[in-house]
Amino acid sequence: MKTIILGDLTPRDFLRDYWQKKPLLVRNALAEFEGLLTRDELINLACQEDAQSRLVIRKNEKWSIKQGPFTIRDFSGLQKKQWTLLVNDVNHFFHSARDLLLKFNFIPHARLDDLMISYAPRGGGIGPHLDSYDVFLLQGLGRRRWQISAQQDDSLIADAPLKILSNFCPEQEWTLESGDMLYLPPNYAHHGVAENDCMTYSIGFRAPSHHDLITQFLIYLQDHMEIDGWYEDPGMQLQSHPARISQAMLRQTRGILSKIKWHHVDIENFLGIYLTEPKAHIFFKQPSCPLVREVFIQRVKEMGVQLDLKSRMLISGNNLLFLNGEAYPIDSDAYPLLEKLADRQILPPCDTLDSAVIHILYEWYLYGYITINEATN
Repeated sequence: MKTIILGDLTPRDFLRDYWQKKPLLVRNALAEFEGLLTRDELINLACQEDAQSRLVIRKNEKWSIKQGPFTIRDFSGLQKKQWTLLVNDVNHFFHSARDLLLKFNFIPHARLDDLMISYAPRGGGIGPHLDSYDVFLLQGLGRRRWQISAQQDDSLIADAPLKILSNFCPEQEWTLESGDMLYLPPNYAHHGVAENDCMTYSIGFRAPSHHDLITQFLIYLQDHMEIDGWYEDPGMQLQSHPARISQAMLRQTRGILSKIKWHHVDIENFLGIYLTEPKAHIFFKQPSCPLVREVFIQRVKEMGVQLDLKSRMLISGNNLLFLNGEAYPIDSDAYPLLEKLADRQILPPCDTLDSAVIHILYEWYLYGYITINEATN
């Protein structure tokens, strides 16, 4: 089955031939796509306290970067060209942004990071750079010229506030217009410059480093392991050098550390918790006047529910469900319905709900993790 966002390619063809292998340009990936937000709407979003935003300015060959939140006044004094506003996690604020991300569900949700939107007037960009993750660059308003390179030279401009390549050598170049899309695998050098007022939608995919995965897994083990015993040395021998760490102490410590063990279920639980853990700046708003349980059940049956835009939900094959950094064992009767919610982010109206589903949905509703599906209201 083909999907329009990949042009003539099927998702299977894309994953086999392009994903993490080579770039792909798709003309008219989304027909008549002009974007989800206007310039002013993006600026207003960048002024919100809980939005993650940056302003990149280039002036007299010098780069500077400012972190949001901003005020409208911050934009009134900017030059007419060579600056860029970037706002991350736009999918946390607009249902239309989440709907756009769902068009990329041929990539597992576990790999998805966020939707970032950038605005730039003519000449705006953030310089040639590398990203450590896969990204789809979908053009909204205006035109942007992209240059890309498979170069191995990753040296950077010294003392620049951004990681800008010092020796960028473009190998291919295209100008993208509204609805065009460019896919880039990790560590592919690229440089985008706005040819006029321009908005680009970057669908980024999470790629944790090995160091981060190992570090976080060790933290997980620390929180989930219980190991008995204390260090003991009743047979201690007199040492001629009291400052020396003895071989006996080293041997005993090796034996203690060998008690660190884990199984595949530990890795599965860790991944589900780690991949759904909300970012540090994210907080959930609990309903100020929550519905009583009976009214909630009736609303769910009539309208369905949807994940809060900030929620992250994954499932495993062992009747485990993960939501916002927590693991939930689910019985086999409740699992198919909650799996549908995880896949689609929305659960449609349903006449029959068993007690297990009702219990967990109401708990999530009180936490602010889900809401009544307003789209069907």
